[in-house]
Amino acid sequence: MRLRATNSQPSAARARGSVLIIVLWAAFGLVAVALYFAQTTSFELRAADARVAALEAEQAIASAALYVSNVLATLVSPGTVPDPQLYACQAVPVGEAAFWLLGRSDATVAGDQVAFGLIDEAAKLNLNTATVEMLQMLPRMTPELAAAIVDWRDANTTPTTGGAESDVYLRLNPAYRCKDAPFESVEELRLVYGMTLELLFGEDANLNGVLDPNENDGTMAFPYDNRDGRLDPGLLEYLTIYSREPNTRTNGAQRINVAGTNQTQLANLLQEKGFSVDRANEILRNLGFSPTGTGSAGGPGGTGGRGGANPGGTPTPTATQPVGSLLEFYIRSGMTPEEFALIEADITVSTNQVQQGLININTASAAVLACVPGIGPEHAAEVVAYRQNRWASLLANPSVVWVVDVIGQTNAIQAGPYLTARSYQFTADVVAVGHHGRGLQRVRFVFDTTDGLPRIVYRQDLTHLGWPLGTEVRRQLRLAQNRP
Repeated sequence: MRLRATNSQPSAARARGSVLIIVLWAAFGLVAVALYFAQTTSFELRAADARVAALEAEQAIASAALYVSNVLATLVSPGTVPDPQLYACQAVPVGEAAFWLLGRSDATVAGDQVAFGLIDEAAKLNLNTATVEMLQMLPRMTPELAAAIVDWRDANTTPTTGGAESDVYLRLNPAYRCKDAPFESVEELRLVYGMTLELLFGEDANLNGVLDPNENDGTMAFPYDNRDGRLDPGLLEYLTIYSREPNTRTNGAQRINVAGTNQTQLANLLQEKGFSVDRANEILRNLGFSPTGTGSAGGPGGTGGRGGANPGGTPTPTATQPVGSLLEFYIRSGMTPEEFALIEADITVSTNQVQQGLININTASAAVLACVPGIGPEHAAEVVAYRQNRWASLLANPSVVWVVDVIGQTNAIQAGPYLTARSYQFTADVVAVGHHGRGLQRVRFVFDTTDGLPRIVYRQDLTHLGWPLGTEVRRQLRLAQNRP
């Protein structure tokens, strides 16, 4: 009996030990399951928070589109470029979200500071109107690619020298035909023979106009760059299809065509604007006409009431060379800049209802201005430097005449047919984040104000391109969250 009792003690101890081990394993399993569910719940919570932030950002972008519409609809004068100093374009709060309007400036390509504001489409070269020679002057452009672009948009099937028509495209895999019709988007350039993503994007992988760290690291990360500390944008930076302006006066009537030989309407316009008879007749004579009649009128140089510029009859045309542009009209008329400003928005040299592809001399970059005959690479940087100290006044009182002082009369007459001082299409590149700087969203809108009220003619989601606001905005958002 004692022997049995002695032998049973180790068995009981072993049983209790096994139970303890089982209990410990069970407890460990329960803890693991609890930790798993806690981590899953944490991930779900963070995912839900991210979705809420993204929804906030989407609502902020919708609000930004409405805000930009209001900015453009309330411009004092149609065709003027809104001054970024006069509207909100940085960290604009919308509830717990905020939005920015990515812009461009003359200095951004050389630094890492993002510019903010609306982007003027008339500051770019129009794909549907630019000549082969103008396209060839763009950075990264080749003569063959410029010719292929013109062949893609023209209606004929005869290839431009060095260009490509359907016989070339049908040899590709997959094969397709040359469009032989105008471009409907700038991104359509990807279909043009000889175009590559490197030519389109350049070093600006996220299309924000500044040099980001991954765009200045050689071959370490996309895009492949030359690591020279300077941004080399692709062709997307310089091209558009949207630049066009209505050929109407500020009162909605058709502009007065000063390119013809009958200047009766011009004489009446000078009267309307308050020019004296003597001064109006002098301007008409400078243009090659022989006005008749006497009288007096108020206004610049006037000596009396608002009499007619030609009350005694219609100016008698004389043999003269037609005026080819507003700049040529200004030069030949002998008007002062102040006098020309009175009629600049009311005259034209075109009979079209809309003028397409004119380049805004007050907003175009040096790279785009270098493509304009008469300006070219020789004067482009000089033009940009001249206007930088006059930026605010040029936006408030848009005019083309100041360029004569920079490039001279001969060059100005050559450049005149391609230039304007007004813009009617603007890009709003809207970037938004939700609470705590999360939920990044980015959408690019193109607004057209040609018909009066602004309307959205293009929308493109660019969220996939990644963070576009630079390092300084990221630092500010982190400081706002009290994070290191």
